[in-house]
Amino acid sequence: MSLPEDVFAAGVVGAGGAGFPTHKKLAEGASLLVVNGAECEPLLASDRYAMRQFADEIVAGASKIAQACKIPRVVIGTKRHYAREVAALRQAIAAAGAPIEVFELESFYPAGDEQTLIYEITGQTVPPGGIPIQVGIIVVNATTALNVERATRGIPVTRRFVTVTGEVAHPQLMDAPVGTTAEDLIAQAGGATVGRYVVVKGGPMMGKQFPMSAAPGLGYGKADGGLVVLAADHPLVEFCSQPMDRVLAQTRSICIQCSLCTEMCPRYLIGHQMRPHRVMRSVGTDTHPVDLSDALLCCECGICELYACPMGLSPRRMNVYVKGLLRAEGVGVADKAVHAGHTAERDYRRIPTSRLVERWQLTAYPDHLEECAVLEPPKVVIPLRHGVGKPSSPTVSVGDRVASGDLIAEVGVGDVGCLVHASIDGVVAEVTGDHIRIERS
Repeated sequence: MSLPEDVFAAGVVGAGGAGFPTHKKLAEGASLLVVNGAECEPLLASDRYAMRQFADEIVAGASKIAQACKIPRVVIGTKRHYAREVAALRQAIAAAGAPIEVFELESFYPAGDEQTLIYEITGQTVPPGGIPIQVGIIVVNATTALNVERATRGIPVTRRFVTVTGEVAHPQLMDAPVGTTAEDLIAQAGGATVGRYVVVKGGPMMGKQFPMSAAPGLGYGKADGGLVVLAADHPLVEFCSQPMDRVLAQTRSICIQCSLCTEMCPRYLIGHQMRPHRVMRSVGTDTHPVDLSDALLCCECGICELYACPMGLSPRRMNVYVKGLLRAEGVGVADKAVHAGHTAERDYRRIPTSRLVERWQLTAYPDHLEECAVLEPPKVVIPLRHGVGKPSSPTVSVGDRVASGDLIAEVGVGDVGCLVHASIDGVVAEVTGDHIRIERS
């Protein structure tokens, strides 16, 4: 089979969070392959572990993509202070004799945003609302490259590395089957150290918060690399859980139109017309938002509300709110030119990750983890959707016996979606429109 066929058969998706089906990216026409090892979110260390322990497979996966897609240049982008990971990658590159570069970035947020990473490496700006291939670039996550290499050996994606940190007794990395629940991940980390908590699925800045009652059924997918347990009264939890009517009222009464949310926006600083202060003004004055398609360019990194706003408002939530209004009206991203913006000042407006961690009282949690436990839970709740695109259709029924690696849900090769495989041996206990639950025999 061809590489895209191998990758499709293995159910490989972007492991960095978005979960875009990797086989849809693998086409000729790119001049640069970027392997993203910058680990965007604070506290997470899953990709860092993969680069440290499986650098040879990441290099092999990147080389196979470049060869199959006839890409002349390959760059692995990672952070300069990842000294051991950089050394491991360079050693693997030398051992393979591969013409691959390692680009070292400063530690700032969100360095791992693919469009920010492209700008750092090449100085190019992906068109607003566009994708990297429009400037001749393919981007894959470091763990995705690892999974691509394994796909060429017929190994489907049934496990992933998850960082479990925050208010747990023993923060650590987990090598866990896809579909492992938040409850089992937290238990493996020694349990929560607070009585009432929320589960952040992903990283603290962009992750989605769930109540502790959701933990038993919250299965981790192929693109989910982090679990952060935060106390229910943590400032970040209280800020992000404000009811929408309060957020709207604050926007209308408090926003001073200082425009710092725009001035600090990473997309604005690479030339996109992403101007959250205009969205705030629109909402504050009840202006019809149809002319504010800027909001559709928001990557939802949270800098505007978690760092920039001096009034403690929520420009990100306003962007999301306006996005919903625009999409309900069928408004898409209009063609927008790249503006000069403040790119000349960009270097001075990048936010050190350490300052963001301090501001949101996350310094008590480790920013680097060495230990990786192999977890074999009694059950898995495997999502049928692993990122963007359509959910897979189950091919199994309740009572069916399955083995790890068996196909349990499928999509067409032309669909934006992925095949889903059993991640443990067991019996199918539940099939819904959202997930398949498998219990060990």
